[in-house]
Amino acid sequence: MNLLQQLNELQKTHGWLSEEVLRAFSNETRIPLYELQAAASFYPHYRLKPPPRAEVTVCRDATCHIFDACGYREAIRNGLANQFDVEVHEVSCLGRCEHAPAACVDDVPMEGWSAEDVVAAARGDKELPPDEPTSAPQRWPSDPYPTTDDHYGALRRAMADRAMARAEIPQLLQDAGLKGMGGAGFPTGLKWQFVREAEGEKKYAVVNADESEPGTFKDRVILEELPHLVIEGLLLGCLVGGADEGIVYIRHEYTREKLAIDREIERVRQMGLLDELGINAWVFVSPGGYILGEETALIEALEGKRGEPRNKPPYPTTHGIHGKPTLMNNVETYAFVPTILAEGADAWKAHGINGGTGWKYLSLSGHVKTPGVYCVPMGTTVTDLVNHQGGGMLDGRTMKAFCPGGASAPFLPASAADTPLEWDAMSQAGSMLGSGAVFVVAEGTDMLDLAANVVRFFRNESCGKCVPCRVGSEKAVQILDRVLDGEAQGDDFAVFPELDEVLRLTSICGLGHVVLNPATSVLRHFPEDVARHTGVS
Repeated sequence: MNLLQQLNELQKTHGWLSEEVLRAFSNETRIPLYELQAAASFYPHYRLKPPPRAEVTVCRDATCHIFDACGYREAIRNGLANQFDVEVHEVSCLGRCEHAPAACVDDVPMEGWSAEDVVAAARGDKELPPDEPTSAPQRWPSDPYPTTDDHYGALRRAMADRAMARAEIPQLLQDAGLKGMGGAGFPTGLKWQFVREAEGEKKYAVVNADESEPGTFKDRVILEELPHLVIEGLLLGCLVGGADEGIVYIRHEYTREKLAIDREIERVRQMGLLDELGINAWVFVSPGGYILGEETALIEALEGKRGEPRNKPPYPTTHGIHGKPTLMNNVETYAFVPTILAEGADAWKAHGINGGTGWKYLSLSGHVKTPGVYCVPMGTTVTDLVNHQGGGMLDGRTMKAFCPGGASAPFLPASAADTPLEWDAMSQAGSMLGSGAVFVVAEGTDMLDLAANVVRFFRNESCGKCVPCRVGSEKAVQILDRVLDGEAQGDDFAVFPELDEVLRLTSICGLGHVVLNPATSVLRHFPEDVARHTGVS
């Protein structure tokens, strides 16, 4: 069992990881105590002091921020002021942005709950929501299977002629134009080809379900409502790449989603598919941290280490888990593979519009009437998404800005809302499709304050391994906070272009590359908001 899994079990048994518990475990396993302490101190999920009777966590990030997360949090704290055995903490994105402001009690999401109800739940006066799904799954347009009996049809066809499947599937994915939907947009078929051709008797395939960027929650819904497509995609990846181990790496806050995946893995085991393929499939629960979404940091965690990114090259396709070839894609990417195999590349591409190809799952949050996850043709515009799926702007307000691809994507003004949500179009507009998280902001919002909130997120979530990201993100936050506190000093932001360049060129991983995107895009598109704080127009 992986070291972090063992620490998870220790904490579950003892409630926290005391020095005594770690020392006893060290003696039992012969793992040096310093290695246990290094891992336990890195991950936010591990407790190094006794836990309270109950813990309330309240999101502080972008979507929740614009819905007064601060006031929500203070109302909860005030309501629990006399409950000395309950702790209230602000935390990074909980992946429940459609229910902003979001909170959890003991990691159980309080979706749409008032501050008063959260207080009651923390006191023990109100029952927590169930881990089970609260509503019947809907029929999604990307699901090629009309009934559950049809599930795994693409996999069964591939298993009928495995040599042909291994040879043809990567090219089919390339012909379909499928790219990595986690944000990087790397061609999926090419990645599968690299792993297939990599030398090594032992290989791995991983579903990256560590979704934790503010505004991004589509994978959470796919995990819960379309687990069969995720697992089928994973098993197809194992078949093509030659992997005998398939791992779903999921964030610890996604308890309901983990249950759905656990059940699906057990289902395919009972169907005999795992034995036929010779694959061991299992779920790894992340001990937390946004940086774990970076593929090499995730691999470090799977090896039982601190989740710090590796220098690249070499890449995971040849040197991944324990130095072995590893195929890694995100939830949505895997879930699209069975659809493409069922329909064919041309039929898949035909779903797209405005230059896009295929379907796209989008997380829609912010100042819209009906935030949520929507499966739409790739190339749908922000205007159409907001008006047709999102029900229009909240309270009849006017759109001021939007972020098309998660917190790492630069903000764009409302005048760009007719840009297709598609890789090239968004790049040409000065942003990126990224993780497909569309965050909509209405007039009356202070964009510099919002940008500062997002930059703080990246500062908080930096692993600290490389100096540029660790120091540069802190420098950016200091400047932004000083300006927002009314202490602007001349042209405070003159250093930002140079700082941004240094971070992009010298940071180890993508987090450092995008730290300043929120701020630099606001400086470019919303100078009036900046001038209001700096006095410099």
